[in-house]
Amino acid sequence: MEKYVCTLCGYVYDPAEGDPDNNVEPGTSFEDVPEDWVCPLCGAGKEDFELE
Repeated sequence: MEKYVCTLCGYVYDPAEGDPDNNVEPGTSFEDVPEDWVCPLCGAGKEDFELE
């Protein structure tokens, strides 16, 4: 699965790790992350992420 990076702060969403602190289980592709999910570092929306 592909990693996505926040264009505002550089946080990398890795599908293998997910974001358990925000209820995104490991193994969740970026496309399947809820639309209301935000970057855990800076609060940017999914629209501010791009393919790494």
